[in-house]
Amino acid sequence: MNSQKKKIIIVGGGAAGFFTAANLDENKYYVTILEQNSDVLQKVKISGGGRCNVTHACFDPRELTQFYPRGNRELLSVFTKFQPGDTMDWFESRNVPLKIEKDNRIFPESDSSQSIMNALINEVRNKNFEVKNQVSVTEIIKENETYLIKTKQGDFIADIVIYTTGSSPKSLKIIENLGHKIVEPVPSLFTFNIKNDLLKDLPGTSFENAEIRIPSLKTEESGPLLITHWGLSGPAVLKISAWEARTLAKLKYQFEIEVNFISKPISDAEGELKEFKNQNPKRSIGQSKIFDVTNRFWNKILETNQINPEKQIANLSGKEMALILENLCQKKLLVTGKSTFKDEFVTAGGVDLKEVNFKNMSSKILSDFYISGEVLDIDAVTGGFNFQACWSEAWLISQHLNAL
Repeated sequence: MNSQKKKIIIVGGGAAGFFTAANLDENKYYVTILEQNSDVLQKVKISGGGRCNVTHACFDPRELTQFYPRGNRELLSVFTKFQPGDTMDWFESRNVPLKIEKDNRIFPESDSSQSIMNALINEVRNKNFEVKNQVSVTEIIKENETYLIKTKQGDFIADIVIYTTGSSPKSLKIIENLGHKIVEPVPSLFTFNIKNDLLKDLPGTSFENAEIRIPSLKTEESGPLLITHWGLSGPAVLKISAWEARTLAKLKYQFEIEVNFISKPISDAEGELKEFKNQNPKRSIGQSKIFDVTNRFWNKILETNQINPEKQIANLSGKEMALILENLCQKKLLVTGKSTFKDEFVTAGGVDLKEVNFKNMSSKILSDFYISGEVLDIDAVTGGFNFQACWSEAWLISQHLNAL
């Protein structure tokens, strides 16, 4: 063994852990990744429905930070050193061609997360770094110049620890015991549970662009919206759940929202409805395609407001018109809980950002200790942004260590 080589233990075999290892200099370091699950890179595997949403086509660091409800200030300097364009170069130079989809999300051309996983695993394997699965860390103890990493499968000694565990309560407790302050984690990126006749029996119905307001918080978001078996989902809901994660946790996920399904001011919608009525007086209201919503949703509005779909549009009363417009543009719905978005669970909370040096992701509390990924109090909206934070932070750690 080369006595000059230092031992690095990376705790956590996810995106941040593997990307750090993949970029470390094997001539300088012995590296071991400890992963508690039987498989590494589990989130990478299931991300984007198994296609892996690697990053997002936003190449301006300042603009990019706007997608992070927590950590946007700190990430600006990080993204100036490694941003989505660099991520694309990294994977493409390792024979993983990527593609930008129309919503600017970036995926491997293979449409398989396995391509991304293979690139990372091969890079780590080629450096002869060790990966140990089903090794669960129970405690980390600082001993003079080294760290003792205690696990159920035996102990490890490290000169340097890179902590990329994700945000499980157990992993937060371990780092808290080392002296780091933890911002209490709460769910982010969740869907809204809503029981309402208007949404009943319509799962799968989507709206290209809707607006959601939470009047009590004076906040709103827009984007695609989806009716599910349990309520509402889609980017508009996920965005607002991310930005308001802490407040909604305090409200115990009981609050009122107002939905504009067609993203138009009610006065504009009223003008369109009146114009259609004047031009097509004999058309039945049920057969009238006035707004950009599905026929099923349109007829559900009529049904829940007891408007006969056979009625000629000319005979629509002022009260009936008002009901239709209110349901389209100002529908009030009571949220009574949340559901986790697919398997891409993200939390707001984690290691307090004031205790991390964002020049190289080192701990300000512990020497030779680096932190990245979801264990930090950083999170983003959906679209490849959470992974980009991992790639960028991991890059900073590896480049800093390689330069020592």
